[in-house]
Amino acid sequence: MSESKATFELFEDEAGQYRWRLRHDNGNIVADSGEGYASKQKARQGIESVKNNAAGADVEEHD
Repeated sequence: MSESKATFELFEDEAGQYRWRLRHDNGNIVADSGEGYASKQKARQGIESVKNNAAGADVEEHD
């Protein structure tokens, strides 16, 4: 199994909401929560949801 080339970052924004972003080793942000969470626990649940549900996700192309 290969190691990930990205890291989830969990942080509190200026409004006091918790957010996450997935940052590639090259510094690029490849995904983010898109919303603030009221608690750090809820933000962590969002991260776990992405980790559990996106690994085998299909790709839909829209023209």
